[in-house]
Amino acid sequence: MLRDVENHSLPRTAAFFDLDKTVIAKSSTLTFSKSFYQGGLINRRAVLRTAYAQFVFLAGGADHDQMERMRAYLSALCRGWNVRQVKEIVAETLHDLIDPIIYDEAASLIEEHHSAGRDVVIVSTSGAEVVEPIGELLGADRVVATRMVVGEDGCFTGEVEYYAYGPTKAEAVRELAASEGYDLDRCYAYSDSVTDVPMLESVGNPHAVNPDRALRREAVARGWPVLDFHRPVRLKQRLPGFSVPPRPALVAAAAVGAAMATAGLVWYASRRRGTAG
Repeated sequence: MLRDVENHSLPRTAAFFDLDKTVIAKSSTLTFSKSFYQGGLINRRAVLRTAYAQFVFLAGGADHDQMERMRAYLSALCRGWNVRQVKEIVAETLHDLIDPIIYDEAASLIEEHHSAGRDVVIVSTSGAEVVEPIGELLGADRVVATRMVVGEDGCFTGEVEYYAYGPTKAEAVRELAASEGYDLDRCYAYSDSVTDVPMLESVGNPHAVNPDRALRREAVARGWPVLDFHRPVRLKQRLPGFSVPPRPALVAAAAVGAAMATAGLVWYASRRRGTAG
């Protein structure tokens, strides 16, 4: 159980949540892949299927060099994509695609943290065109995500301005703590990936959620709690009469664009084929 309601004479606190496989049961961007295809952003169905087939391998963990190569590949693939179109696709399909895959356990934790007077911050490597609307759906107070450069024509230029990954997530947490007055020793963090160890160790109450093998080993070694989230549930089922609260998520770092994860998986699939050859 979480601690009692915060003493408001003390510094403020927050709970920082990774998104994919921590709050929702799937990759946020992969979930929209069919909608992106129907919208004309992804036009090679066979490539997408191959990428998805490799998802299990990617979910097992990628090292730093792989992530850097993936970033270069996906930024090139997204070049020229119209940002408004991406946002419209996400807005049209958000509730149908994301609502059913939110973990009941994560939704309960978010409620408990809010009830205790803590801010809730989503910290994700995916982009804000995807992450920000999900944050609003969850009632998050802030969102930290990757940011790509958008040209004067409203399209991605292919350049990555800010990459919310690994140590950069921890830096964003510390910057928010400084600007918002959070006491990190009393803050909470949740993630499934070993790449988020820097973020987890930056707070006083780290938690591993559905951890990959490397994070599970790290959590056991450090004595961090390990949580098992396994009950995706529609918010409307969970809370009769539920309606999305008008809580605008404040974007600390915006947007990588629609196909961050999909592009990375395409790159990973091609890399594995090349290695096998």
